[in-house]
Amino acid sequence: MGERMTALTDFLGGFQWQDLLDIVVVTVVLYWILLLIRGTRAIQMVFGLVILGAAYLLALGTELNTLSWILENFLGSIVIVIVILFQNEIRRALALVGSNPLTGSSPREQQHLIGEIVKASSALSNKRIGALIVLERSTGLKNYIEKGTAINGVVSRDLLMSIFMPFSPIHDGAVVISGGQIAAAQCFLPLTLNPRLEKILGTRHRAALGLTEETDAVVVVVSEESGKVSVACEGKLYSRLDSDELRRMLEKLLTSEWEPPGKGWWERIRLAFRVEKKPVS
Repeated sequence: MGERMTALTDFLGGFQWQDLLDIVVVTVVLYWILLLIRGTRAIQMVFGLVILGAAYLLALGTELNTLSWILENFLGSIVIVIVILFQNEIRRALALVGSNPLTGSSPREQQHLIGEIVKASSALSNKRIGALIVLERSTGLKNYIEKGTAINGVVSRDLLMSIFMPFSPIHDGAVVISGGQIAAAQCFLPLTLNPRLEKILGTRHRAALGLTEETDAVVVVVSEESGKVSVACEGKLYSRLDSDELRRMLEKLLTSEWEPPGKGWWERIRLAFRVEKKPVS
């Protein structure tokens, strides 16, 4: 018993606090990455890499020299392979880490902006006219704005209506609101690659989710088929919102008071790939 205690004491004596911190940091980072890619095709690629690693160890143990040489050369370039396979997930993670809350416009300006968006969404919904309205937050959307048609106009119900009317030459794509103004129209957004989404979701909803998976933007979607209004944020879709619900949700999202279902930052990451529907009353 004394020898065991001595061995344990010697082991703990050589264990520095830096080692413990190193283990904790690596564990947290790996756990965060797994939560970030959960429910996507990336998790399948991770399992594939794990299987290749196990096959390499098995080939070494059984002296399968040719297979060992092939797998060794492949796994020797694992960093490049990871960057190529997981470029979307890496981009999203870096945007999530690097995003910082910015000071928004005045409460009066925010209320006006939200009011005009709610009015336009309600009118477009009643007419069954599809729309995609992007609200920029801390992550800049300049790369999407530059590829669209510059507007630089004051946010108003009439202007949004005129943009999305079927006879408008710029009704395709999304409107991006940046700095309290309509920066551009006819902007095209990345489509989500989430395989768990329902097949009934159209291109507008998939584009809204795709953008919110990569940035912290808020996207208002009006369905052309059903006229239903939805909001996408943090890779999640909230559907079947009436005007009052849309107003309350935008107010919270634009004033940093938004808290998604669940507790804590880890729960927010875990919920990033799910779609939530408001039940029909």
